[in-house]
Amino acid sequence: MKRVFRLILAVIAGLVVGSLVNMALVMLSAHVIPPPAGVDTATTEGLKAAMPLFEPKHFLFPFLAHAVGTLVGAFIATLATPGRTCGPAWVVGAFFLIGGIAAVAMLPSPLWFSGVDLVFAYLPMAWLGYRLAARGQPPA
Repeated sequence: MKRVFRLILAVIAGLVVGSLVNMALVMLSAHVIPPPAGVDTATTEGLKAAMPLFEPKHFLFPFLAHAVGTLVGAFIATLATPGRTCGPAWVVGAFFLIGGIAAVAMLPSPLWFSGVDLVFAYLPMAWLGYRLAARGQPPA
């Protein structure tokens, strides 16, 4: 029972830290690459209306937020896991992937971005976060 509790806590820690990293990068994005003039990115409705005005550069930080948030979350989950097994990292990656699918369903982003985001930002980053945290450990 103690192991199950620790695994659940590892997943929760990974989700919380990964979400904080994701949100920090999303908040930073407008300062690094400003949205088009007059665009309201604070609401879902504003984002939907502004999506046709966005250039490819405006999608860089959302991708980085999703990828780095997942990477850090999986890394933290693996570090907090007894024996540094890969299960919690995959669970964190799956939760972030579900969030990414929901975002694609809610926001009319370009098809190229949706594909790149869903294919490269979640499960590959969960695997990489696990690998980085489990360095020096025998494969699980």
